[in-house]
Amino acid sequence: MSDRKIIHIDMDAFYASVELREQPHLKGKPVVVAWEGSRSVICAASYEARRFGLHSAMSVAKAKRLCPQAVYIPPHFALYREVSAQIHAVFRRHTDLIEPLSLDEAYLDVTRNKQNIAYASDVARSIRADIFTETGLTASAGIAPNKFLAKIDSDWRKPNGQFVLPPQKVAAFLETLPLTKIPGVGKVTLKKMQSLGMQTAGDLKTFARGELLNLFGRYGYRLYDLARGVDERPVKAERERLQISTEITLPEDLPLHEAAAHLPHLAEDLWQQIERKHTEAKSITLKLKTHDFRTLTRSLTYSSPFPDCQSLLCAAQTLLQRLPPQQEHDTYRLIGIGVSRLFPKNQQPALWL
Repeated sequence: MSDRKIIHIDMDAFYASVELREQPHLKGKPVVVAWEGSRSVICAASYEARRFGLHSAMSVAKAKRLCPQAVYIPPHFALYREVSAQIHAVFRRHTDLIEPLSLDEAYLDVTRNKQNIAYASDVARSIRADIFTETGLTASAGIAPNKFLAKIDSDWRKPNGQFVLPPQKVAAFLETLPLTKIPGVGKVTLKKMQSLGMQTAGDLKTFARGELLNLFGRYGYRLYDLARGVDERPVKAERERLQISTEITLPEDLPLHEAAAHLPHLAEDLWQQIERKHTEAKSITLKLKTHDFRTLTRSLTYSSPFPDCQSLLCAAQTLLQRLPPQQEHDTYRLIGIGVSRLFPKNQQPALWL
């Protein structure tokens, strides 16, 4: 087992918590961050709203049926990015090995940390305390020898808690871990596993590598490793980006049309980034990750820069049509869009058609 010390920090109901901080009179009420509309989906739900069954990626129409009294607030991505920058400043006091997953979560490798704190659990505790002092928001943390386990652990003591999984306890922990906690195990895969008598990662471990390959394709290789707590992926530090992008990891694997319902708010987020950076772009890329971790991308380059958010959305929806024909049970765990071919704003006249 690796001797690395990995922390996964996950902010608690981040978008909703930021909105509640800004509007404290709404505390205690079910708050939903979403644009209203027949095809809108929830970006985030407060813990009070979750008690009614509301969650990210649920349609607003369904949410209103489940909880008519919920308060709806449109997302303010520029504000969320400002708060996220504050949080990352806290991270950098402890390590430069930071891999952002989204605005509200990141992996940190603190095997060697700037404060020379001996225990990763103490590093996580310090980070969470500083985040609360400086932003008024709570975070949860998972501490483990690798990224796979740390991400699972951060959900174990939510909200506002942390869970430590030392190497010597990994085997026992995985023995009873529900299969739904394993990344990529969606409804279809779970049903197949259950038909084979699997309920936990311990059951999965009884299958040989070749058996899993035959049953689940190349995803079987990853399942074989994860059932044993093996994940050698390093924490990849931030690098200067050659593109601007935004993406969302879905709380459950979704068919394409449901995943695509996130495109309007992804386009809005991306456009706000473009505006804030005073830049323009002529290329767009659509990114999807399937339930078994295959990544699909499609790109388009235009002769002039995107003039507005709607043009970004239209281009992204065009790229959806260029995806290969879906298999019967294809589902997706991530969707995102990004722009490239960047240059300073107003350098080229808009000729968008």
